[in-house]
Amino acid sequence: MTVRNFLRLFTHVQMLPVLESGEATLVGGQAVMEGVMMRAPHSYCVAVRKPDGQIAMEELPIVSPSEKRRYLKWPVLRGIGVLGQAMALGMKALQFSANNALAEELEAKEGEKPISNWMMGVQLLFSLAFFLFAYKFVPLKLTDMISRAVPALRTPGFEGQVLFNLVDGLIRLTIFITFMWLMSLTRDMRRMFEYHGAEHKVVFNFESGTPVNVENAQKFVTWHPRCGTSFMFVIMIISMLLYMFIPVQGMLAKMAIRIALLPVVVGISYELIRFAARKRGSFLALLTAPGLWTQRITTKPPADDQTEIAVRALEGAMALEARQGGELVIA
Repeated sequence: MTVRNFLRLFTHVQMLPVLESGEATLVGGQAVMEGVMMRAPHSYCVAVRKPDGQIAMEELPIVSPSEKRRYLKWPVLRGIGVLGQAMALGMKALQFSANNALAEELEAKEGEKPISNWMMGVQLLFSLAFFLFAYKFVPLKLTDMISRAVPALRTPGFEGQVLFNLVDGLIRLTIFITFMWLMSLTRDMRRMFEYHGAEHKVVFNFESGTPVNVENAQKFVTWHPRCGTSFMFVIMIISMLLYMFIPVQGMLAKMAIRIALLPVVVGISYELIRFAARKRGSFLALLTAPGLWTQRITTKPPADDQTEIAVRALEGAMALEARQGGELVIA
């Protein structure tokens, strides 16, 4: 794999949590490279526009984590299971989309092979390391440096913890928003954000009960309350609040706590997103509002041919769901 393609794939892997649905629903989806993945409770389908204009599709039956392990139905734990499966399916869909979207380029270059499972594994490890560095280590280090000039951040006791973690959290959010904005300036990622908008429009179209087609889908907005962008925003808010109540000192101890509490933060954030999506007028729904605003960055108005891809992906997922029989319910 060339350095250019490695970096292209890296940016797409980094954006997976931002682009995928943040909650288990009847229908959800995710933008991929030149395409869209849609999923129902027991099926998924990814549709990709190939360089020659043709549409490549892949369908796959799935089993929800809570059907495999009953304890993953429990609050907080179910969020970890849902996100874990979403990331696994997202990586699989991204691998399929990359191999089709880059098909001509890979074939034209001697020695370039399709993107394999081990290549995706390397990408995942590389992206995880980048995530921990950019969103855990860097904010913590910068806050520690600031605290040397602002004694209030080092005040012993709860007040000092609150101030320190407030600054740490604000730096983390700034990095997150800045990174997404910078990505939106690139042609490759802007197209992905357009497919992200197409996915949201088609999901809204389905939820409205009207026939799902390009014309109807284009009437809806591109930002959706169950988007991964909102989920990531809630994760960062919850982590900031949670760290305020953990009385640890020293860079290594604080870094260790941030890594150890990741599953807990994910589980709590999932429950809040789940509740907010059902109670949109509630106080907790306000937590998702910044995520909806941020989707102005991560979603863009799609062209009709991009919306067509999202429609085809949904049709494929629903057709497979129907062939498997049973009711369309969330396990």
